Amino acid sequence: MWSRIAGFRPEHLAEFLLDRTVVRASVMRGTIHLVSARDARILRPFAQPLYDQDLATSADVAPHLDGVDLVDLVTEATGLFAAEPLTKAELRTRLAVRWPRHEPDALARAVHDLVPLIQIPPRGVWGASGSARSVTTESWLGRPVLRRVRSSDIVRRYLAAFGPASALYAQRWSGVRGLAATFERLRPELHTFVDEHGRELFDLPDAPRPDPDTPAPPRFVAEFDNLTLSHADRSRVTADLERRRLVTVNGIVHATVLVDGFVAGTWKLRTTKASTIVTVAPFHRLPKAATAALEREGRALAAFTAPDTTAEVRFLPVA
Repeated sequence: MWSRIAGFRPEHLAEFLLDRTVVRASVMRGTIHLVSARDARILRPFAQPLYDQDLATSADVAPHLDGVDLVDLVTEATGLFAAEPLTKAELRTRLAVRWPRHEPDALARAVHDLVPLIQIPPRGVWGASGSARSVTTESWLGRPVLRRVRSSDIVRRYLAAFGPASALYAQRWSGVRGLAATFERLRPELHTFVDEHGRELFDLPDAPRPDPDTPAPPRFVAEFDNLTLSHADRSRVTADLERRRLVTVNGIVHATVLVDGFVAGTWKLRTTKASTIVTVAPFHRLPKAATAALEREGRALAAFTAPDTTAEVRFLPVA
């Protein structure tokens, strides 16, 4: 958020998390996001087909649920979460009491697929620590998750943020399939374009579309960022060969540095009592101007992260 919002302060976000204006929930792509309370009630039902597919087809879930009534499972889990917030481990332990002959991990995964949950503070609060404990979205917000959501509303909002884009891009972002029909229904109210590869893209008529020569200053992008995960054509931001270097064998997606809008390397941050060090690992030799700009941005990031320490930016040799 610091890389995207001018003047962003973590304490502002902390206030929103604590007063339940913003929540930490599993929505698009089956992963955890920070979203508004309103969007938590909307995006989860929109993405529910993804969770239904996991429940029905995952080798880690479906084969281990024989004899488990899913309605009873939801009722049991909802009651457990009503009693107290639970970690995944605690949920597994409690479900095993009711279903001792079934795989606890599969039971907990099924609950994750069936019951919209929210990870409550201090999880997500800057500078705070604590285990990831969850409650039901309905109990935390005091309002039910919507049962039906119009895909056209989600597509319009997606385009407002990420257009011009195609249905395939929206599907990659959300994890939800079958959005081509929604784009077709919306076609009369959208602007269409053809990109350099001949692909049709859609956008809202009044959406801002900056000039192609608009400068793209260097940026430090976080781990698991939407930018490197959620485009159908990731060559918009990174070359195929370099993209392989962004994901580790155990599925960690590295934090990246952008130069002129393209991924030019990865970065890590380490803070001690006295200093905060931003280490940049470039994928190729960087122009002097880009290196200087990254150093300025890196120092600003270090100062934001730990203002009472000395900021330092280091560049590793090109691998």
